[in-house]
Amino acid sequence: MASEPSPTPPDFAAESALERIAKRAHATPVVVIGGGMAGLVAAHECAKVGLKVTVLEASDRLGGVVRATDVAGLRLDAGAESFATRGGHVRALIDELGLGDHVVTPAAGGAWVAGLGGSTDAAPLPGGGVLGIPSNPWAPEVRRIIGTNGSWRAYVDRLRPPLTIGHEHSLGKLVRSRMGQLVLQRLVAPVTTGVYSASPDDIDVDLAAPGLNAALTRAGSLSGAVDLLQSERAGAAPGSAVGGIDGGMTRLVDALVARLRDLEVELRTESPVARIESTAGGGWVVVTEPSALDEPALPLATSALPVAESMIPLAEAVSASLPAAAVIVATDEAAARSLLAPLVPGLAAEVGPSPVVEIITLVIADERLDAAPRGTGVLTVPGSYTAKALTHSTAKWEWIARAAGPGVHAVRVSFGAQGEEPATAGLDDAAAAELALAEASALLGIPLQPASLRGASRARFAQSQPAAVIGRPEVVSAARTAIAAVPGLGAAGAWLSGTGLAQVVPDARAEADRIRDALLWEYPAAS
Repeated sequence: MASEPSPTPPDFAAESALERIAKRAHATPVVVIGGGMAGLVAAHECAKVGLKVTVLEASDRLGGVVRATDVAGLRLDAGAESFATRGGHVRALIDELGLGDHVVTPAAGGAWVAGLGGSTDAAPLPGGGVLGIPSNPWAPEVRRIIGTNGSWRAYVDRLRPPLTIGHEHSLGKLVRSRMGQLVLQRLVAPVTTGVYSASPDDIDVDLAAPGLNAALTRAGSLSGAVDLLQSERAGAAPGSAVGGIDGGMTRLVDALVARLRDLEVELRTESPVARIESTAGGGWVVVTEPSALDEPALPLATSALPVAESMIPLAEAVSASLPAAAVIVATDEAAARSLLAPLVPGLAAEVGPSPVVEIITLVIADERLDAAPRGTGVLTVPGSYTAKALTHSTAKWEWIARAAGPGVHAVRVSFGAQGEEPATAGLDDAAAAELALAEASALLGIPLQPASLRGASRARFAQSQPAAVIGRPEVVSAARTAIAAVPGLGAAGAWLSGTGLAQVVPDARAEADRIRDALLWEYPAAS
């Protein structure tokens, strides 16, 4: 007896392919766990094709590291203040959301490096180079930082044979062996600590500076390799070029949230997730945590019951179990692994600690800062200062200077790096602001008085493990493969893509596309 063809779902029988897909999309629930930029972008990508999307965010705000703070009457970025222009992905999103005319570029003042010791403790960071590695160790601006002895040692690089068999993975070992300790300590380490929150010894050359090892073989020296890479990239937008948004990067979050609401995405804050459960039909249920177990009970709005019986625990009121055809987990790594490990074979539930960074934003009234004495910011030689970096925001961004007015300045002081708890961690807010002001005084070279401080704000971030750390790509690849093997589960976020919006945005979009394509071209699992 010939086998009968599989029955076509009745609702789809007389419809065109596009109509079937549209109907399927509107009937297919997707839950995105995490309301940071990765989660919002993933939700946007799913909602654009009509999928029924709910976003669950554990905290009381959306945007993750893109957040604002109000200090002394100024609304400033407390976290990410810019985006890398490479790839054009973030700019494309900004344009799509109607903010393209508000993109701005930072001032050309350049950064300094501090902690050099001696009579010249700080100097402008040389332009060009790759991760601080100079192309000409005898350039005056380089010699000012590493001294004549350092320049002689770096020049020995030109006399050494290139690596022709294999190559060096560790950036620190490569720079130390080729150009010496002073180049490593005073030029490269401030950059990797400031950018990656990691030591140069832990940074993978091929990930942080693609093509450098190959150029070393061709050029015969590390400085020559840097020069060769610069020549090859001439005319192209520098990989480190950044942009911002007039009024702050939080405008991107606001615009994205508004678009999601237009697409009827349900956005829930203060909704931590307890677990994800699989269903017999192949779908999922997302169970939220009771968010206020110790809160007083809430009275029912209308009830004829006695008062004692008309009260319900607030925890019950805010708990939920959400059915989903697919779930995208867009949290930090620890939370993502905790939620996914019970469902994903081979995925480790725990990882090592991630860098923790605190940013203290200060608003200071001191006309001496009008001259931008240390350019747009200062990186520090590791171990020389308590702070790892400083950004002079009013010198870097014209829109902040315009809002602040003459003689008033916004400064961001950063603490903490890989394997190093922020020095502010055990301090209360007042003491943290006091320490930040003292560090700002030293790094800017101007004694700032406590009376000049108009206000301060504090933000704490648990960063993802840097993507350029040796061995990290293998960890990420294994996690991606394991997660992708489970139908209906996805993951996005900086722990997978690497930090920075230029990496987070396209990665979240690609993961959402993978999930939505599977949902739209296969009948969704029963919820």
